[in-house]
Amino acid sequence: MTAFATQPTGVLSFFFLFKNLYARSRAERKKCPVDAFSDRARWRQDVIFNSRTMPTYEIKTHRSGRAYNTPHFFILNKGLNSGKPLEKPCPNCYVITTPLEETRESLYYLCLSLKIGKYFAYYLKGSVIPFICISDAKKVINVALHNYEQQQWKTKVEKLKKINAFEENLQQQLVAISKLKIALLRS
Repeated sequence: MTAFATQPTGVLSFFFLFKNLYARSRAERKKCPVDAFSDRARWRQDVIFNSRTMPTYEIKTHRSGRAYNTPHFFILNKGLNSGKPLEKPCPNCYVITTPLEETRESLYYLCLSLKIGKYFAYYLKGSVIPFICISDAKKVINVALHNYEQQQWKTKVEKLKKINAFEENLQQQLVAISKLKIALLRS
């Protein structure tokens, strides 16, 4: 329950950024003479908006048999594992495409951490087969990207890579142990 309590605050903090921009722009309009508003484009350039640079990505519903030529990965959208990032497509998934491979890797591990942190679970809909809408998946990823700090995130990605490699090694060891059991019982 504690994981879900933090989500609305993150969303609200995102909207308060625009509130400050709106208040600042209204104050600047009052200072500016009416003649200056005839050129709206010039006035908009004067308004300062400090946003963090977020990685660009596109999320779409995956269609089977479709090939992608840009760096991409898939997100499961049905079942209790909704939001889980995948390397290979499945019938019920979204595809996230990015212009750069490092952006793809960063978004992949961001989605993995959101899945592990159960941030996608808050948006699951449906009683028999739960699913997440594409708009809700975008919302979760965008809020996470807004709170994204580049330097701190790079260290987290490296740690996640090591943990995933260790987990894969353990799974291979379990498979080898089960084969050893079968070989022992058959002899």
